[in-house]
Amino acid sequence: MTSAVYTTQLQAGLGLVTETKALLDLWVPDMSTGQLQDVARGAGSFPMITARRLRNIVTECFAPRYLVSGASPAAHLKMLMASVPLADLMQLMLLFTSRANPILGDFVREIYWARYAGGYQQISNEDARAFVERAIDDGRTSKRWSETTVRRVAAYLTGCCADYGLLEKGLKSNRRILPYRATPTASAYLAYDLHFKGLGDNAILTHQDWQLFGMGREDVINEFKRLSLKGHVIVQAAGDVVRIGWKHQSMEALCDVISKG
Repeated sequence: MTSAVYTTQLQAGLGLVTETKALLDLWVPDMSTGQLQDVARGAGSFPMITARRLRNIVTECFAPRYLVSGASPAAHLKMLMASVPLADLMQLMLLFTSRANPILGDFVREIYWARYAGGYQQISNEDARAFVERAIDDGRTSKRWSETTVRRVAAYLTGCCADYGLLEKGLKSNRRILPYRATPTASAYLAYDLHFKGLGDNAILTHQDWQLFGMGREDVINEFKRLSLKGHVIVQAAGDVVRIGWKHQSMEALCDVISKG
C-alpha cells in the first residue's frame, strides 16, 4: 500500500486508452498542456469532445500520468506506440495511471489480485465501495467523502480496471475477472525504469509496482530470468542474493530495442 493521499482525480477520466494514443500522436517534447490542447483542437482529433472536456483530459489525466519526470513516460510511449501491441501499451498506461492515482494502484494490488488469487470470478462495485470506505476510515483521504462520491469513485476504479484489461468492459456493477499477466515489454520497461531511478537490485525485486501485475519477489526473479533470455539483462542468483547486469544504457536505448523487435 502507498502512503499517498487518495483523491477523486479519476473522475476526470478513466483509462482513456484511445484518447491517450491520439494525444501521444500530437505531443512533441517541450509542448505545454495549453499547446497540446490547441493542437488537439486544431487537428480535429476529438470532434465529439467539448473544449472544456478536452482541457480536463489533458490537464487532469494526460499530464499527471505522462508528462511527469520530464515527460519521459510520454516520450517512451510515443517511441513504442507504433511497433508494440496495444496490450503492452495498456499495461504501461496502467503503471503510469496507478502512480498518478495511488487509489487505483492500491485497489489493484489489494482487491483485484486478492480476488484473483482466491479464485473469485468477479469483482463488483460493492467490493470497490468497501475498499474506498475502509480507506476513508483509515484516513487515506484529506476529508471524508460524501456517499455519492464514494459510489462514483468505486465505479471509477472498476471501470479503469476494465479499460486496462483486468476486468471485462461494459456498463456493469459486477465485472468478470480476466486473465492478466505482465507482458515482456512491460516487465522490461518497469525493470529498467526502477533501475534508472536509482534503486538497487534487491529493492527493484520487491518494489510495489510489480504487485500491479500480481508479482512477488520470486515471481520477479523468474521474470528477470525470462528477460535475460531476450538479452535485456544478465541475472546471477545464489540463494537470497541476486545480482543483475543491465545491458541497455538508457530508457531510450531500451525502447529502441523493444520497438525494433
